[in-house]
Formats: sequence, C-alpha cells, structure tokens
Amino acid sequence: MGLGTRLRLRLQRRRLQVRAIRKRRELTREKTRASAELPTDGTLLFATTYNERIRLPFFLDYYRALGVRHFLIVDNASDDGSDEYLTEQPDVWLWSTTASYKRARFGTDWLNWLKLRYAHDRWTLTVDADEFLVYPFCDTRPIDALTDWLDRADVTSFGTLLLDMYPEGPVSEAIYGEGQDPLDVACWFDAGNYSYKPNPRHKNLWIQGGPRARVFFRDTPKAAPSLNKIPLVRWNRKYVYASSTHMLLPRGLNRVYDETGGEKASGALLHTKFLNTLGQKVEEEALRGQHYAAGREYAAYAASAKTGLWTDWSERYLGWQQLEQLGLISPGDWA
Repeated sequence: MGLGTRLRLRLQRRRLQVRAIRKRRELTREKTRASAELPTDGTLLFATTYNERIRLPFFLDYYRALGVRHFLIVDNASDDGSDEYLTEQPDVWLWSTTASYKRARFGTDWLNWLKLRYAHDRWTLTVDADEFLVYPFCDTRPIDALTDWLDRADVTSFGTLLLDMYPEGPVSEAIYGEGQDPLDVACWFDAGNYSYKPNPRHKNLWIQGGPRARVFFRDTPKAAPSLNKIPLVRWNRKYVYASSTHMLLPRGLNRVYDETGGEKASGALLHTKFLNTLGQKVEEEALRGQHYAAGREYAAYAASAKTGLWTDWSERYLGWQQLEQLGLISPGDWA
C-alpha cells in the first residue's frame, strides 16, 4: 500500500471519528434499571432499534444465554413501546434519539461514539435485532470463552457470514409471536450460492449471494447486498466502523480470513428478516425514507410476501456443526 493510500485511509478514519463525536449531541441517555456505571467485565453488545418491540424479548434472552451481560442500545424514536420495554431491563443501557438514522450513516455514527466513550479495550458485539450470532461450539461455550481464545491467539476481530433465514412457504404466512425463536418459523437457508471477492483497498472479503441475490438481484448480482460482517471486535478508541459492520478502519481489522488459503475461525449471523413482520417494515421504511439506497432492498422484499424464497435446494438449519460441514463457518485453530 502506497503512502498516499495510507494517508487517505487515516484521514478517512479521523473524519469518521469526528463525525461520531459530533453525533453524540443527538443522543439522550435514558434512565433504566441498569446500574449508573457500566461494569468493567464482559462483552458489550451494541445495537440500534426502531420499532422492534416484538423481537426484543427473544433477542435479549438469546444473547444473555450466550453470556452477554451488558447491552448498549440506541432507540431511534420507536412508537411501538420499545423504549418502555428496554428501560425495564436490568442489563440495558439505553440512549434515545429522534435524529435522522440516514444522516448518522444508518446508526453507525451513534454506535461509533458509544464505543469511543465506553468500549476502549473491551470486546464489542454489534448486531441488529434480527441477527443472531452462531460460532463453533456456541452450544457449549459462552461468548467469553471465544473472546478469551481470541485474546490468547492475539486476534482482534472475528468475521461472520450473514446467513439469510426464510420460511418454507410465503413470508406473509411465517407468523411470528413476541418472545418466539424466529427459527421456529424461518429455519431454511441457501447452502452454497456465495461469491467471495477481496476488496483491495480496505482488505475486507466481499461476499454476495444467498436468497436475496438469487431472487431479488438475479439480473444484477453485483448489486446484491453484501453478506460479510465483522461484528465482534476488541475495541480501541482509534477504531471506527466505516460501513455498517461490513468494514472497519484501520483496515488491518478487516483481515478476518486467511490470505494464504487456510482457515481462520469464523461464525455466522443468522438473519431473520423474512417473517410476516417484514410487510410492516416495508411500509414503515417507505414512509421514513431512512434506509440505504432509498430503501430499494425493502421495496424488492415486498415481492417475497406472496412468492416465498424456498427452493428444492434449500437447507433446514440444524446447528453450527452443519454450517461447519458446509464450509460456511470454521473453528480455525480453536478446539
């Protein structure tokens, strides 16, 4: 990498840090049942939410079962009772804002600020309310066991594949109830139609494919959403997410794959967007105009409500061992 490129990336990182610091003025900390001071132990989970009340009970319980004890959440003007529910949780630190999600780079600026303020030298997990982390041995080893091993291996960031889950029938008939495991109604996924391409500038591995590429972007596959994410990072105040959780700066954090052809430890985020609640989300995002690319993905998703995403080649999710056998996640050297 030339000196000019290094300087431009450093300048980009500093600009994003300044943006995050300025965006702190848009956040108001709410009083919750959690302690006034954030405990100094354990992984910190960060998320932004908008009208996710129906998902929150299972989302919180899922990550509590993985060993997460501290949730730092930004609620973006929900009107479905999300904020009231979150304030009653004993392990949630809550900030609220009515500012533009889009102008905060889809919430990334807000979370970059919270990490700068609270997460220096802490392991951080950044996910959406419809994303569920799985990793090798996650059924028997808590997330602290994973981060302890990563520390011993001198690994700072942990990569995942975003794995879209969907029902066997029409999405509109995948009825989801509060507190329910979304995999009860959307347990299918695409096993093998993924493409991998290194990004020479930022060194992240660009992944596309899955049902969204297969169905919604089949005529323009290069426009399909990216499925590479780096949600788990031992944070430093010098770090920033540059593009959601797809890409970080400094760019060395994006090397979550083995460039020599071997395997590094990796996981998956089970993405449970495709439930009957998607119809309401499509309508909300059309009105808000706050989503990426003017919500073109959400507009495309509306078609799946009646047609569905399932094919004869779909796989039913059985657990992390299945994903390892399919080559979608890897334990690396963790045994």
